Amino acid sequence: MILSVTNGRIVAAGTILTAAEIVVENGLVTAVRPPRNGAAYDVELDLAGGWLLPGLIDTQVNGGGGVLFNDAISVEGIRAIGAAHAPLGTTAFLPTLISASPDRIVTAVEVVEQAIQAGVPGVLGLHVEGPYINFERRGIHDGQAIRTIDPEIVALLSRPRRARILLTIAPECSDVETIEQLTRAGVIVSLGHSNATYEEARAAMDAGATAVTHLFNAMSPLEHRAPGLVGAALDDPRCVCGLIVDGVHVRESVLRIALAAKGSDGIMLVTDAMPSVGTTADSFMLQGKRIDVREGVCRYADGTLAGSDLDMAAAVRNLVAYTGVSVPEAAKMASAVPARLLGLEGTHGSIAVGMRADWVHLDADLQPRGTWIGGEPLSGRAIQDGWPDSDVLTR
Repeated sequence: MILSVTNGRIVAAGTILTAAEIVVENGLVTAVRPPRNGAAYDVELDLAGGWLLPGLIDTQVNGGGGVLFNDAISVEGIRAIGAAHAPLGTTAFLPTLISASPDRIVTAVEVVEQAIQAGVPGVLGLHVEGPYINFERRGIHDGQAIRTIDPEIVALLSRPRRARILLTIAPECSDVETIEQLTRAGVIVSLGHSNATYEEARAAMDAGATAVTHLFNAMSPLEHRAPGLVGAALDDPRCVCGLIVDGVHVRESVLRIALAAKGSDGIMLVTDAMPSVGTTADSFMLQGKRIDVREGVCRYADGTLAGSDLDMAAAVRNLVAYTGVSVPEAAKMASAVPARLLGLEGTHGSIAVGMRADWVHLDADLQPRGTWIGGEPLSGRAIQDGWPDSDVLTR
């Protein structure tokens, strides 16, 4: 396929182009070059003043399209979640399991591997968020599920597989030897839901932890004499900090502080998306609790935030509006940075020769207008045709 892209801005190979000819073979980009006058193209894309950005990569997706991964641990569940997020700019994602029992973690690992083998669009692996977290910082997570990580789970997560495994743990509830074992095996360890001291957090980073889950949320706050996990994350250039940029989870001024400390190389946009994304639903159930969705905010009755109603294109749009960063910088934090964290920078996160043909068209207002995965154009209706309803997926 040869694609002509005109009348906008294309973030490709570390530069910004106003027009380009992109050649795709077997789902990969084989050329990015100037358009040719009079050439015949398979696809002609007029950006109408908008942007063509690398596909957005979300490492924290609890659900979407009316489906919660915890309740639909199946290939069909993952497919439906991906289908809900793809029209909103997400071309790759980690379905996220919220503090579940060991047997459900085992099932989730197996199912994600099956989904990758089945070619489900966009799925890269699994984010296991808890239950190895601090009870006091559990947030909406089920307190009865929280436990200490055991050797059986460590062995399970450490087995070689195609799926990327990202594990959120509280460092004070584990030990550095376990973190070292996990990271040596290729598990991406993220620190979160934590009351860790600065010293405990830095020890975990020294042991191989490379990320922080939704920085500022579900962790002790930064204090000038007790910097804690937040201080360690802002201070240590080795770790990437996930941020939920929905205007609720983190105040705009704090976003700017985080960016000043970490730079765009150290921040990763995430959604922490719930089943309401891609729907008009005003509520959903989470581990037996009714969560209300009002004005784009997901809350339990006691006011506790329960994930978000955010999508990745909106996260990019919000970051630009709240902090004044450029669109290419915001896009990097939603594509190249998560790709690097997952060890996929050689295939994902950029429009360049040799990379997967994953990209998103945002209009001049940064609203999503089209998504391509492996060079295939996807729309909300096209990728949902023939799929079972969400009530079937949750049985």
